[in-house]
Amino acid sequence: MKPTIIQFMPLPDDLVSKLTDHFEVIEVDNLDQETVDKHNEVFQRAVGLIGSGGKVNEALLARMPALKVCSTVSAGYDSYDVQALTRHAAILTNTPGALTETVADAMMALVLCAARNIPAMDQWVKTGGWHTAPEQLPLAIDVHHKKMGIIGMGRIGLALAKRAHHGFGMEIIYNARKPHKNAEQEVNAHYASVDELLTQADFVCVVLPLTDETHHLISHAQFDQMKESAILINAGRGPVVDEEALIAALKAKKIYGAGLDVFEKEPLVGSSELTTLPNVVTLPHIGSATHETRYAMKRDGVQNLILGLQGSLTENIINPEALKA
Repeated sequence: MKPTIIQFMPLPDDLVSKLTDHFEVIEVDNLDQETVDKHNEVFQRAVGLIGSGGKVNEALLARMPALKVCSTVSAGYDSYDVQALTRHAAILTNTPGALTETVADAMMALVLCAARNIPAMDQWVKTGGWHTAPEQLPLAIDVHHKKMGIIGMGRIGLALAKRAHHGFGMEIIYNARKPHKNAEQEVNAHYASVDELLTQADFVCVVLPLTDETHHLISHAQFDQMKESAILINAGRGPVVDEEALIAALKAKKIYGAGLDVFEKEPLVGSSELTTLPNVVTLPHIGSATHETRYAMKRDGVQNLILGLQGSLTENIINPEALKA
């Protein structure tokens, strides 16, 4: 009998076929308690779990004593209790490589849209502003040859830096846990403290995961340090930026604007002032949302699960210590 895995998100037929070559695949709608109760016997025997958007915590793991590999079809893993997975000797895998270039594209788009007022200008034309009040066309700010500060120089940070430097002649400064040799060699990037970066950058681009250390890393004090002409771009994790502080800074014109693909609470509530402020560009967390990238993420998630359960996975493991456990 083939080992059982649980699939809790839709996958393309060709990828499901890859899984069924190795496993008995049981598809469920979600990981809610009602679903687990309904499929209790399946969860009890499942050795693998693949999907995204579900909460994997101690309560769920207690219902999955046979679990060995949990494959999230995403780069982030905020909803996974990594310590609990490690205690249960289950590895967590993710798919960071598949979305690097696409998220960098989206971040550069936010830079351009926020600086050049693209969404507002689109509406200005569509609502007749060009005809009725052409003299009221608001001016924007340049992107080319400005200074971009990147907080978090990982795969996406470097891909963004390449676009900005080679495509727009931008100077790159960055902050990371340690100096990034590739960034310094490929785009002549200069390491800076967060304080230095905030005071110097025309565009402050945040590409950080959410941890205890990064929660509200950008708050009131940090906005006070930024230039009045600066634009904040966040496509990492919403809670890295204190939204209350961001709204206050935008309303007081302490910064020029913001481009956001992530928020403290998602979906963004309609009552949030971020939905009405004219100097904010908002996207619905779609940094990786292209046909090609979403397929590649699912493909990598399937590959992670297969190799993980075969004991031959060597990359994309969040908690390798679980292998020792």
